[in-house]
Amino acid sequence: MAKGMVEGEKIDVGFSGRRCVHSRNCVLANPHVFEPNAPGEWIHPDAASVEQIVAIAESCPSGAITYRRRDRGPDEAPPVVNTVRIRENGPLAVHAEIVFNGETFHRATLCRCGASQNKPFCDGSHRKTGFAATGEPALKESQSLAARDGPLVVTPQANGNLKLEGNVEIVTGTGHSIDRATKVWLCRCGQSANKPWCDNTHKSVSWSTEGR
Repeated sequence: MAKGMVEGEKIDVGFSGRRCVHSRNCVLANPHVFEPNAPGEWIHPDAASVEQIVAIAESCPSGAITYRRRDRGPDEAPPVVNTVRIRENGPLAVHAEIVFNGETFHRATLCRCGASQNKPFCDGSHRKTGFAATGEPALKESQSLAARDGPLVVTPQANGNLKLEGNVEIVTGTGHSIDRATKVWLCRCGQSANKPWCDNTHKSVSWSTEGR
């Protein structure tokens, strides 16, 4: 999912506005490569080393920044462990071999407040609505997985939860694994009493995704 690729001599850099959560990791890490508030082209792939650009892209939580190397170096690989990290009062940060809507990518921030206008991706609406949900929910009893990587199919249910199919660990903001599963349903209406897991509250409140 490398949209809007800007070509460089040794590396091309892509940007997906739909997935961006404006964390500003890129412009803070190297404003020469990712120029803030530029009136025109704002990505300059030749303004830093390939290794620097790779590090910035792979630290982008939403996966909006991608790259394609021209120096025969390795492109981004899927993680060894698929994870969903629960952000305090914020979205679900997924790092996996994500399969979504016919595309495959490695990082995404998915809405869990229910208010994003860019579902299933986060658009920062949780800050405007005052969404409050802990990033440190209680441990859920689960068994170790036979495998911890591989494709993770993400399927937002119409007017419902977020279904994940594949090996995945649910991780708190401080890094504790609280659930391990091969299929899990996570809340995305923002109203479950058992966040981050769905408890079907979306049905009783008639929450609508407007087709997203």
